[in-house]
Amino acid sequence: MHRNAFWNLYVPGADEHYLAHIIRNHADFVPELDLVLERNAQVIGNIMYTKAKLVDENGNKKTILTFGPVAIDPAFQRQGFGKQLMEVSMKRAAELGYDTIVILGDPDNYVERGFKSCQKFNVWAADNTQPTAMIVKVLKPNALDGRKWTYHESPAMSYDKEDATRFDTTFPAKAKGYQASQEAFYILSHSVLKS
Repeated sequence: MHRNAFWNLYVPGADEHYLAHIIRNHADFVPELDLVLERNAQVIGNIMYTKAKLVDENGNKKTILTFGPVAIDPAFQRQGFGKQLMEVSMKRAAELGYDTIVILGDPDNYVERGFKSCQKFNVWAADNTQPTAMIVKVLKPNALDGRKWTYHESPAMSYDKEDATRFDTTFPAKAKGYQASQEAFYILSHSVLKS
């Protein structure tokens, strides 16, 4: 399902199915937030979370969450199922004691769920930029207090592209191709905000 959901969306082919495969065995994976959505006994969606961290200017660390991949079977996309997975999982995350989620994603897909620009919370990437795609949701009021925070994603999110390519060969062959969403993703993922 992950493979089909992301195939040719951001790049020719997809690696998200490999990422879903490897993060389940990582220490930062949060199994309580690995949720699936079924319809008529068929899995049509999945959201997965890993721990990440924010570090303030004095070196104080705060454990937070990030999610991804969040995948919906193509036949069920744009019908509100991804929103359902996000809402249920974020409620559960708050119940588990987490107070902040930082993701890298298209704001169009997430601002309706309460995500805001990283600038509004003084959250920065490790390279001291504020990527346009880095968005933040606080699950508890005043979780972030205006200090400068630097976001560090889990090492679970890093993977070897060659390993992903080898993993993909275990699935039926699919044609890699270009579509306009790939250029939109490139622009968004390479742009940063200015104050």
